Amino acid sequence: MIRVALIVLGVIALVILAGSLYTVHETEQVIITQFGQPVTGPITEAGIHWKTPFIQDVRRFEKRILDWDGDPNDIVTKDKKTIRIDTTARWKIVDPLAFLKSVNDEIRAQSRLDDILDGATREFISKNNLIEAVRASNREFAKDEVEDVELEGDRTEEDFITVGRDELIARILSNAQQNVAEFGIELIDFRIRRIDYSEKVRRAVYERMIRERSQIAEKYRSEGVGKQSEIEGQTEKELKQISSEAARRSEIIRGEADAEVTRIYANSYGADPEFYAFYQTLETYKQALLGGETTLVLSTQSEIMRFLKSPVKLELLEP
Repeated sequence: MIRVALIVLGVIALVILAGSLYTVHETEQVIITQFGQPVTGPITEAGIHWKTPFIQDVRRFEKRILDWDGDPNDIVTKDKKTIRIDTTARWKIVDPLAFLKSVNDEIRAQSRLDDILDGATREFISKNNLIEAVRASNREFAKDEVEDVELEGDRTEEDFITVGRDELIARILSNAQQNVAEFGIELIDFRIRRIDYSEKVRRAVYERMIRERSQIAEKYRSEGVGKQSEIEGQTEKELKQISSEAARRSEIIRGEADAEVTRIYANSYGADPEFYAFYQTLETYKQALLGGETTLVLSTQSEIMRFLKSPVKLELLEP
């Protein structure tokens, strides 16, 4: 009997001890509640801790950064364009006691974040034009893309940014941070993950992109045609200069050659007039008499026939 009693007491002691000890992990922070009401502040030190068994409970909360992913929402911008916004954020529990009293657990906290962040996003997006949510600044296109290209009639007042995407995100984050502070939550970051256009807006954006790129392409084509004309004109000018110089040099060479021929003929005629006359007559015979189907009718008294009628005595000059 005594042995059984000791065993029972031992089991009861183990149960009480097990109900009195609890472990806090590095990633957790703990609030001890008694009958549903918190009785301690946040316990953040990792290790084994003590509580009153049976009447006190351990409520555990994440110490790490948590994610929030919003549902995509359709929002009408100030310039009456419908877009679908997909957002995300990061948050953490910084005051577990306030968190427990206000939202109790992470599921309800996510629901409150849905209301606060979606509401702030809708408020700020709807008060601004579409371009404000899409672009962060009025930066120009790269200079080599649109230099001297005028997109006439394409830019309106709605195309110029006064706030910008980054500032819009900062305003949404600031507004939401103020609203979630009472829940013991710190909102660390907020981002617009994606913006989808409605079909009508998407077509308008594509058409504008096509117009801009077509104008840039037309600018390049015009520059190319102008450069082509310039190169062709320069080539034609240089060709004329080369041809003119070649013709001039040709005439000079031809004149020099004719002068040399004349000089040689004159020297030859001066050295032996009789031989020169004989040689020229033979050349005439070759061209006239052996020239094919040409028929000549000559008198025997013709000067050209004199070397055929009588022998010619030629004296060779000593070299």
